[in-house]
Amino acid sequence: MAPAIVFYVSGHGFGHTSRVIEVINAILARRPDTRIGVRTAAPRWLFDLTVRGKVAFSTLETDTGVVQTDALTLDEADTIRRASAFHSDLVTRAASETRVLRELGAGLIVGDIPPLAFAVGGAAGVPSIALGNFTWDWIYSEYPRVRLAPSLLPTIRGAYAKASMALRLPMSAGFESFSNIRDIPFVARHATRTREEVCKILKLPTDKPIVLMSFGGYGIPSLDTDVLAKFKKYLVVNSASRPAGRTPKPAPLVERNGSFVTVNEEAMYDAGVRYEDLVRAAEVVVTKPGYGIIAEAIANEAAVLYTSRGHFPEYDVLVEEMPKHLRTAFISQEDLFAGRWEPHLDKLLAQPRPKKKPETNGADVAADLLLKALDKPPRKPRGRPKVKV
Repeated sequence: MAPAIVFYVSGHGFGHTSRVIEVINAILARRPDTRIGVRTAAPRWLFDLTVRGKVAFSTLETDTGVVQTDALTLDEADTIRRASAFHSDLVTRAASETRVLRELGAGLIVGDIPPLAFAVGGAAGVPSIALGNFTWDWIYSEYPRVRLAPSLLPTIRGAYAKASMALRLPMSAGFESFSNIRDIPFVARHATRTREEVCKILKLPTDKPIVLMSFGGYGIPSLDTDVLAKFKKYLVVNSASRPAGRTPKPAPLVERNGSFVTVNEEAMYDAGVRYEDLVRAAEVVVTKPGYGIIAEAIANEAAVLYTSRGHFPEYDVLVEEMPKHLRTAFISQEDLFAGRWEPHLDKLLAQPRPKKKPETNGADVAADLLLKALDKPPRKPRGRPKVKV
């Protein structure tokens, strides 16, 4: 039986999952018989809806990420406390995973980007490759409370150092622990439907620019949507998160309140429209800065109106890099929650488009590199040199 590629994916946010799925789809497009395993705490429905082939999915907490109280607020103290507790027995966790790898027939491990993936690779003698735009040691090093967990950063860095290679995405930071780094283009989902097709299927009016709200699984429940419903120039679209299991009674595809529309994500996928199609149909995405949504906005030529998201170190890197690749503007949380969007949208859409669009074929590049690594003959263990007598 051919060896499998086993992905360990951070459960923090949907960005890690969405880009791994793009890489998996690119692998299966090249070699449909490739055996794929996935170990993650991310919801299975994301894979069920979007992977174009078979994967052996199993639930596992691979890291603790950043603890969020809502889409825009995080808890630094609890973040460090949970990360320290999780990584304090990383060696034991890695050792227990070796049995799973044998059952899956792993020939290659890919991590986006939990340290556990590379600790497992070291324990099992399986080569491991990192994929990401930041590392957890870099994130945690920015939080003062990390001083109370002196072993956390060395443990994470020691695990990262076991990786055979790191595939580093644009808008990156924190890869000092990796000795072999390969820079690749953006990994992003690309729409397969036009704006006209999306509007027709979702029964959206076409007389106003579409503004897509994108705040992940948390959403922003305290937002005054009644103000958005009164917009004259824009149609605001929000996709409702899909529940863990199918509901007994099918939810309506769309619910409309004036200029505010909620699209049921499960029904949307059933109708043949994917989230990236919705991004393509939008003129603007209103969001918090995160790699996944920025990459998709670039790939599908949407502008980004972003707000602040608490002390998340990646924020500054993304904010600095975004204007090089797409039209962006900032909206304060005060204006965001009050629904004072229209002046910001007007100014954003008046900006000229960037002259050059960056490459967004990182999934294809990663797939080629991973298949090449999978095909590489395993290293023979070095024995002691023979001594002539």
